[in-house]
Amino acid sequence: MKVVLVDSGGANIGSVRYALERLGVSAAMTADAETILAADRVILPGVGAAAPAMARLQQMNLVHLLRGLKQPLLGICLGMQLLFEGSEEGDVACLGLVPGRVRKMPASAGVRVPHMGWNRLRPTQADPLLAGVVDGAQAYFVHSFAAPVTGHCIASCDHGAPFAAMVRRGNVAGAQFHPERSGAVGARLLQNFLQADPA
Repeated sequence: MKVVLVDSGGANIGSVRYALERLGVSAAMTADAETILAADRVILPGVGAAAPAMARLQQMNLVHLLRGLKQPLLGICLGMQLLFEGSEEGDVACLGLVPGRVRKMPASAGVRVPHMGWNRLRPTQADPLLAGVVDGAQAYFVHSFAAPVTGHCIASCDHGAPFAAMVRRGNVAGAQFHPERSGAVGARLLQNFLQADPA
């Protein structure tokens, strides 16, 4: 199986790569269109801000390519946020693969932003990506912006208010948390993605 990590400039790319290696998969990091199109699975990692990340994808001529992928695509952390129509962070248009807009998480008494640390996943609908992930399983988050809980949300989380922890729309999926830092739960998600039905 050919798995590629889109070279989006995020600091988490190396750790995602190592997490895949622990599952027996060697993933190439690339911005080459032909390599991405030839892959069986595509992962879009990301750490940082939405506007510079989208600018980088534009500069690498990858926006149209990512929008047209037919194989399974997984966005991680900022990579998941880039799957949506837009983000309040920099008021930027994103890939538009999942309906909705990413918004700043509200801070309040006892609720710190950024949201950092372990939190519980709440599956909202059955999905093969969640096979073996139980209600209340813990995952590791680091983010200040979040996507809304909509019909495309397959797992939610609460930090002051509910937000989408995982989304799925056809061949496109996203995880707001860091699977590469989420122990057995993260490894199971990645394994499920590698085994996902390409249709």
